[in-house]
Amino acid sequence: MDKKDKKDSTNLAGRYYETEDYKQNDQLSSGLATTHEQVSDTYMEGQAEAVIEDVVGVDISIPRKGYDE
Repeated sequence: MDKKDKKDSTNLAGRYYETEDYKQNDQLSSGLATTHEQVSDTYMEGQAEAVIEDVVGVDISIPRKGYDE
């Protein structure tokens, strides 16, 4: 990895979501905007349980269980 690649990855790692990201066309801005939307939706919904919303209207719960050795 040369110095240019190292510098670019440092800039990417330090990037935060900004409202302008919804209007940008690059992959990083799109990813940040999508992640922000997902976090915002989850926060507003008020639940932390994992559920798959089925098209038929039935919610399928994803159980949280640990790894059995």
